[in-house]
Amino acid sequence: MSKNDDIDIKIILYILLFLLFGIIIITCKTVPSDTVMTVTGPVPVEKTGITLEHEHILVDFIGADSTGPWRWDKEKVVEKVLPYLLEVKQKGVNTLIECTPAYLGRDPLILKELSAKSGMNLITNAGFYGARKNKYIPSFFYSSSPEELAELWTNEFRNGIDNTGIKPGFIKISVDADSVLSPEHKKIITAAGLTHLQTGLVIASHTGPDDPAFEQIQILDSLGVDPSAFIWVHAQGGTVEGNLEAAKRGVWISLDGVTMNPDKPSDEAGNIGWYAERIILLKNEGFLGKILISHDAGWYDPEFEDGGSFRGFTDIFDYLIPALKEKGLTQNEIDQILVRNPAEAFTIRIRKKNN
Repeated sequence: MSKNDDIDIKIILYILLFLLFGIIIITCKTVPSDTVMTVTGPVPVEKTGITLEHEHILVDFIGADSTGPWRWDKEKVVEKVLPYLLEVKQKGVNTLIECTPAYLGRDPLILKELSAKSGMNLITNAGFYGARKNKYIPSFFYSSSPEELAELWTNEFRNGIDNTGIKPGFIKISVDADSVLSPEHKKIITAAGLTHLQTGLVIASHTGPDDPAFEQIQILDSLGVDPSAFIWVHAQGGTVEGNLEAAKRGVWISLDGVTMNPDKPSDEAGNIGWYAERIILLKNEGFLGKILISHDAGWYDPEFEDGGSFRGFTDIFDYLIPALKEKGLTQNEIDQILVRNPAEAFTIRIRKKNN
């Protein structure tokens, strides 16, 4: 081999290495980071910030057969709710997850307008609300299979809700607090599990007590869905032992009824003291990384003039966080609950059970 041939081979190798390095750089730049889906599109999880993971803007209790956007004036809803969002934004909140499902007052266009005017991330949902004996489930549900429901919810994620182009960022369902799930509610959780496996959307289920929580976890397990894809909504309605067992399996424990309620004479701090104690207990057992907290507040109701009484979203910051700090929680631990936990829970990712 001549000296010139040796030089040519080296040049070729350098070119190949340069091309390979370029491919690596391009790939690193084009692979998307973990995201959540907001009403304005996907947002990197590192931009979610302080998150309230269970709140409501508008809820219509008239029933699935009668509700619809003709029941409310969008501009009046926006005018009423916007000051409450700006108020909590001043507390540092950057993301609010709106948990009103379809046929109960879900209106993604209102959320998009509120997001634009407040500068906050708002997240809406797919799914059906089965609690209250199926009052908020549409009639076609009963003749639909779990697979057909999953196809409907998956289509919303892929193509947008009702031709708005707005996509859900999680699955919100609900079951009654019975010791055994009804056939309808087994269908709902099955459809939610199938949807998760197609979309990677986390499942937030209005549940309450232990028994319906663990039955849902078992159904998801049978579908191959990891427990980390399930948020036990209203887990404050469960026992300490139930919360601990579910957290041990990987379930998200959502303590989402935080409110200062001076009308409770047995507790001068309303329920703030109770929530602080439950959070400290979970933390001491090693499950700080599985706690979610929110107010379950808001509730513009079109049945009443000017939407009725609307409860704001600040009690966590005004009362609960000071109570937690008094009990020794650090700012880093509070950030774990309000920033890192919801970012992880709502990241779009298919979570399959490890066999």
